Amino acid sequence: MAQRLRVGSVEWTCPFCSLLCDGFALASREGALVLDGSDCPRARAGLVAHQSRGQPEAFVDGAVASLEAGLAEAARRLAQWRQPLFGGLGTDLAGVRALFRLALRTGAICDHADGEALAAGLRALQDRGQFHTTLAEIRARADLLVCVGTDAVTHYPEFFRRCGLDRDDTPCRRLVFLGAEPPTQLPAHMETPRIAGSGDLLADLQQLATLVGAATCRHADQELAGLAQALRAARYAVLVWEAAALPRQGALAVEMLHRIVMLLNRETRAASFALGGSDGAATAQQAFTWLSGLPLRTRLQAADPEHDPVRFAGERLLADGAVDGLLWTWSWTPERLPSVADLPRVVLGPPGMGPRLRQAGAARDCVFLPVATPGLNAAGHLFRTDGTVVPLVAARDDALPGVDRVAASLLEALP
Repeated sequence: MAQRLRVGSVEWTCPFCSLLCDGFALASREGALVLDGSDCPRARAGLVAHQSRGQPEAFVDGAVASLEAGLAEAARRLAQWRQPLFGGLGTDLAGVRALFRLALRTGAICDHADGEALAAGLRALQDRGQFHTTLAEIRARADLLVCVGTDAVTHYPEFFRRCGLDRDDTPCRRLVFLGAEPPTQLPAHMETPRIAGSGDLLADLQQLATLVGAATCRHADQELAGLAQALRAARYAVLVWEAAALPRQGALAVEMLHRIVMLLNRETRAASFALGGSDGAATAQQAFTWLSGLPLRTRLQAADPEHDPVRFAGERLLADGAVDGLLWTWSWTPERLPSVADLPRVVLGPPGMGPRLRQAGAARDCVFLPVATPGLNAAGHLFRTDGTVVPLVAARDDALPGVDRVAASLLEALP
């Protein structure tokens, strides 16, 4: 088992992207937590965002309130909303489960802040199924890695390290970039070709699928033909894609990727690997699906929950004025505020989010309740991007309630 990050004798796993990396070192310098042993910009930015440890303050319409008073007022307002939206959903497993129970009681529609990226992979999975692999399988078996439409490390800086590509004994001998610029730093001991393609990723994947299945194609792109040959010759090929980097109608691209993998598995072994699900998105999707039988973008009600991946998109509901209240949960970094300020809101976020709401002029008609960040000042669990559940241990104790406690208190306080 990989060793967790440590601060003194406290185990720690970085919660700031869905790779949930371990194996670094975490040190305390002048009262702030700093990352040692890695230059991961996401981990460093996440720690910097939480350096300030001022007195956490709840507020009601901008006026400072006790947590108890804020909870009571938030529950009163929540009970008055006829159709609430539970947005953000940036929390850990316990927080999502508590929000689910609260949503079921209030009839809320639920969508993650990154719901659009989640929806592309979900639609493809619902329509065609998938062959998916894990980081451990890539590290142990993959001899060909193809990054499709993404360089993989812009948003997931430690991905290649997590795949073992920094080791001389890695089984991977070729790393290909299709329709994406390779990053500046690449493993020196393997081939790293770039295939520019036509500029239309969907068309390139369609041609690649044809070449993989039929081996010939009129007017074929020679680089794509060479990639198809390499895929068929590989012992274990993995196609890596990033949900947030897909073009419009991204579900079609994902379906095409799955088709290529299916064709390859007739003769050899292949799988896909999706980069996504950070900030609790994968956790929310998993938890809602097993608790209700339906994924996110569902209106929860005891008798007959209703799922609509298009109509119940959170940003669409807000733009159309289809909801009369927003419960926004974002326990990761304080910068990600609700996208609307003219709708009644209850906001659950780290202490630094409160001042930012005031600075943005968004404190009116808003109840703010400070909460802890899983993996930083609270324990918890998250789903990694490959579906593995990873425990989180607090690196420090700021005496803040978790989202699970706040959501449970709101549920108890509802009339």
